[in-house]
Amino acid sequence: MSQTSITILDGGMGRELAKRGAPFRQPEWSALAMIEAPDMVQQVHQAFIEAGSQVITTNSYALVPFHIGEQRFIEQGLELVQRSGEVARQAVEQAQSTCAVAGSIPPLFGSYRADLFCAEQVETVATPLIRGLAEYVDLWLLETQSLIEETQSVTQLIQQLSAEQKPIWVSFTLEDAEPTAEPCLRSGETVQAAVKAMFGLGIEAILFNCCQPEIIEAALQVAQAELAAHPEQSIRLGAYANAFPPQPKDATANDGLDELREDLSPSAYLGWAEKWQAQGASLIGGCCGIGPDHIAALAAHFSAPTSA
Repeated sequence: MSQTSITILDGGMGRELAKRGAPFRQPEWSALAMIEAPDMVQQVHQAFIEAGSQVITTNSYALVPFHIGEQRFIEQGLELVQRSGEVARQAVEQAQSTCAVAGSIPPLFGSYRADLFCAEQVETVATPLIRGLAEYVDLWLLETQSLIEETQSVTQLIQQLSAEQKPIWVSFTLEDAEPTAEPCLRSGETVQAAVKAMFGLGIEAILFNCCQPEIIEAALQVAQAELAAHPEQSIRLGAYANAFPPQPKDATANDGLDELREDLSPSAYLGWAEKWQAQGASLIGGCCGIGPDHIAALAAHFSAPTSA
């Protein structure tokens, strides 16, 4: 049986910036480099392209009030988002690469915190992200989504605001501190419910990210089964795990820097990626703590010719 062909994504921007000595602290996270050292952001993009990424993601994840504050978001948010798109596009052009640029749309009210979702504020927070990135990106990537309602709201807003309809990928983050028998989002909603909720929204891909690699395989199995039961849905699957230990339900991205696991070497991470491929994933990369060396290992393996 032939293996699913893989598109290689990039890895985690924030920890790579910190590793390279870029401005990096809480609560701004990776937004601080976007503010003070955009050239270093471009260097990280270029490092992932050189490692073999076929899709890089804009450094717009932390350009929300949760990270940069309400006032800065009001005064500089749109400009910073545009800068993140421009820097990513420049990295691709300077590398003379065919790499695609994904526009990162983060959880609007904080990573892992479905309980902080505010439907009335979605348009206010998401609109500058969408308008600022539209000129520069080839596709949209809703990342680290914990709540179905937020994903639906933002997807519909992208479609409403976009003059040109570009592919939309949605990536859910999974409960990994207290794994349940049935894979769930951090909201407690099931993966099966999340996949079903994407039907009819025009989504091109469903991924799982920013959670431990050990729990992604089961989520992909559920997603693949649900898609097999609805053959009219032409949706790709993907995964990009982080290198964090399990995150508790009350975790918040502004609590401090999580320690990174020491057992996720490039070769170990590749082992998980092979399992994801076996479950139908065709989009594979890395999240927090997964660097260019990991991406290079993925690219070398998945681009190597295989026997039929």
